[in-house]
Amino acid sequence: MAKVTVVGSVNRDVIVTVERLPVEGETVLATSTREGIGGKGANQAMAVARTGTEVTLVGAVGDDEAGARLRSVLADAHVDVSALAAVTGTGSGTAYVFVDVDGQNQIVVEQGANAQVVLDGPALDLVRSADVLVVQCEVSDQVVAEAVTAASAAGTRVVVNLAPYRSAADVVALADPLVVNEHEAADLLGRPVAGATDVRAARDELLALCRTAVVTLGSAGAVLVTPDEVVEVASPTPPRVVDTTGAGDAFVGVLAAGLASGLSLRPCVEAAAAAGSLAVQSPGAGSGYPAFHLPRG
Repeated sequence: MAKVTVVGSVNRDVIVTVERLPVEGETVLATSTREGIGGKGANQAMAVARTGTEVTLVGAVGDDEAGARLRSVLADAHVDVSALAAVTGTGSGTAYVFVDVDGQNQIVVEQGANAQVVLDGPALDLVRSADVLVVQCEVSDQVVAEAVTAASAAGTRVVVNLAPYRSAADVVALADPLVVNEHEAADLLGRPVAGATDVRAARDELLALCRTAVVTLGSAGAVLVTPDEVVEVASPTPPRVVDTTGAGDAFVGVLAAGLASGLSLRPCVEAAAAAGSLAVQSPGAGSGYPAFHLPRG
């Protein structure tokens, strides 16, 4: 059975709805507040699970009430949480998410237990035995590097979501694919990247850094870059946009699930773009994801 291991963050999301996002120095009034689950690791793991693919999350929560709730939500979503540690004396990570009426967001994250994720022997075994490893950058650089190195040595395919952006050349070099948005691609390349034309122009630069790359373009879809082709993949237009939080994580999770099931990269990106479009139609991130469907191989 196809199997994905995600090494990453788990957060308690505090979601504040506003008429419009504040500008610098401005105070705006909230129209509602609610809590949910987030963190790129948790979101991506739940997106994998929504495809029916087996997935294990390696991460950490606090030994607090929030940590127990987060663990329960993940387990209910069919994510294996056997490698999700509870860190004594530390609170769970918390993300403060501000969402406007158009579904756009601003996010501030307190790392909490995510800063104390470690890879012990059993966790490394989960990395090595997976078909696909997924990492992001909301846990320590050391943990990300250890996971990617172990996976690559074992023949596990590595999906690196370089978000939030960090300089990590050794990790990026093993990515197949590297997944970045336009802002992260610009940080990586040291120059502006805006739209598919700029991604096409950066083909050789990207392939000098990683094995394959996917640059996401929000509602415009994504661009797949491989040694053989550069392909623009459109994103289906959603009938409504409720909340864009977690759309990129849905993209990454479905892409990884497709790779684990044996699909080639292009149909995985197409399925991922469709998943991102579906994700924005529901409030919240991982716990609000609908079922995602993979194409037949």
